[in-house]
Amino acid sequence: MTESKSPDITRVLFIWKVPDELQSYLKEGLVELENLELIFLDNPIEEEFLKHAKLADIIVGWRPSEDLLNTSEKLALFINPGAGVQHHIEPFRKLNETQEVILVNGHGNSYFTAQHAVTLLLTLMNKVIPHHNWMADGKWRTGDAEARSIPLRWKKIGLLGYGAVNQKVHQFLSGFDVEFCALKRNWFEGISTPTPIKKYNTEQLAEFLKEIDILIIAVPQTKETFNLIGKDELDTLGKESLLVNMSRGSVIGEDALFTALSTKSIAGAAIDVWYTYQPESDEMGKKYPFSKPFHTLDNVVLSPHRGASPMNDLFRWNEVIENITRFAKGQRNFLNQVDLERGY
Repeated sequence: MTESKSPDITRVLFIWKVPDELQSYLKEGLVELENLELIFLDNPIEEEFLKHAKLADIIVGWRPSEDLLNTSEKLALFINPGAGVQHHIEPFRKLNETQEVILVNGHGNSYFTAQHAVTLLLTLMNKVIPHHNWMADGKWRTGDAEARSIPLRWKKIGLLGYGAVNQKVHQFLSGFDVEFCALKRNWFEGISTPTPIKKYNTEQLAEFLKEIDILIIAVPQTKETFNLIGKDELDTLGKESLLVNMSRGSVIGEDALFTALSTKSIAGAAIDVWYTYQPESDEMGKKYPFSKPFHTLDNVVLSPHRGASPMNDLFRWNEVIENITRFAKGQRNFLNQVDLERGY
């Protein structure tokens, strides 16, 4: 642990309208720190942020403007409460040319994202959506002839990425009669697993995909993961395979995924992340976050990037409290520090 002299006061600026309940939770979690000032703004607009940014040691929030970063002369730590930091990489690389600022991301939503991944997988395997729709239409007692469940028993589950989300997915699914494989960029000593796991590295992607029945993707968006899964990889998974994507849409090629699903070269997919997040309305006023008609397929479960729900859960802010505490105590070993060169 690296120690440095603590400043007389640490100022933390929050760059959004922080709900009263969250303000109270943060204050309670940081109450023992006497050298701390938390700045919550009633009028959370850029002009107000800029007034306080010059003296801020820590900024917490999403998507700071270039003006805000340039104004923050004392800034040493930026806390992004969410897991996605791809849009921060270039601005913080530029900022660090003249000022040393540490960027950390948030894994506070990893429990819910993992819960959602398991929910989507079981929804897909048990054909919950079509049977729900048939019941809603008054079609009572449809069964295996219309859509039969896929047993999870004895399947090999492949975890692409073994960070905070897929570690919890592994934990949640470990009570089933399944085997686990995981592919991770860097395996290191000390990673404990709830059940035995067969480990792969990034050079073994094809071998990993051949081994598994179910692929659950939870990797960051970087230049290495962009279009990581394409036609060849989906073909390698095979006709009986299932896929759950909780990472970013761009990890899987859109055309390749639609073709694989529509031609049944994979059995099905459950998807929480998409290809455009500002979709245009079609002639019927409907908005779809994809260019291919995934909504017409019968072997896909669609989810509108809501794995992080519920957003009002306060425990997700514990790691933010921990990082602020470490900074105020003069420590510089932060949780989830981003490597700007690697992009995550």
